[in-house]
Parts: sequence; structure tokens; C-alpha cells
Amino acid sequence: MRNITITLDEKTAAWARSRAAEHDMSLSRFIGELLESTMRESHEYRTAMHAFLSRPPTDLNKDGAPYPSRDELHDRDDLR
Repeated sequence: MRNITITLDEKTAAWARSRAAEHDMSLSRFIGELLESTMRESHEYRTAMHAFLSRPPTDLNKDGAPYPSRDELHDRDDLR
């Protein structure tokens, strides 16, 4: 564990103290868990995006039929 010093404006500090109290934990632990969660989500997002982009493209026109026109795709007459 490393100790760090952070500077927050009063409004942010008050919010953080309030949220930490709601979760029955110290401000230090609350901020640590918040940062850890953000780090984990960021890593998971990058991993998922890499897995998605590494797949081959999907062929949307397998049977050789022509693609629908823009007007056909965006026809909303039944919604008017």
C-alpha cells in the first residue's frame, strides 16, 4: 500500500466524505476502491474492444442479394 496526498475542492471533498459515510468506510478506503474500480473497468473495456476488433468482419451480404437502399432502411411511414 502506498500513501498519497490528493487535493480536492470543498464541494468534491464533501461529496466524497458523504459517500464514504453512506458505505460505512473511511474516505481513504472509499477513494481507493473508487480508483480501483475505474482501473478495472478501463482494463476490461480495452480487453473487450481488442477482442471485438480482432475478429474478422461479418459479411452482411451472404446470399448476393442487393443491399436495401437508404430510403428503405429509414422508411418510417408506419410510425407517422
